[in-house]
Amino acid sequence: MSLEDKISQDYVQAMKARDSFTSSVLSFLRAQIKNVKVDKRLEAVPDEDVIAVIKKQSKQRLDSIAQFKAGGRADLAEKEEKELVLLKKYLPPEMSTEQLKKIIEEVIAASGAASLKDMGRVMKDVLGRTGGQADNQTVSRLVKERLTGI
Repeated sequence: MSLEDKISQDYVQAMKARDSFTSSVLSFLRAQIKNVKVDKRLEAVPDEDVIAVIKKQSKQRLDSIAQFKAGGRADLAEKEEKELVLLKKYLPPEMSTEQLKKIIEEVIAASGAASLKDMGRVMKDVLGRTGGQADNQTVSRLVKERLTGI
């Protein structure tokens, strides 16, 4: 079963159970997935694209949480945190830092990267090998540390 189908199935179950919180979050997620489907003219959205949509939504939730906490709105921050937990259920498990460092070393050795000028190429290769199981910011930080020798 594709990730898109799983989300749709969970949405239907939430609607039947009258779970308004879950159904509203999944409804919005389904709308974002449908936008990708329309933009790319696809019949079914591949799991990689669905994961990218979920990651984008998760990042937006993290930004909102930070802003709400800074503005003293703990109630809205808590709601966003709950939504984030729900969205993360559909993401693959994150890679450990050790696994990431190993992949980064392999990519750097294979490409012969030596300085920050090569960071874009290394990032592209590393993210391609992680298959959506790594946070882009974490990968960026680790690659920068490795290439600068910090």
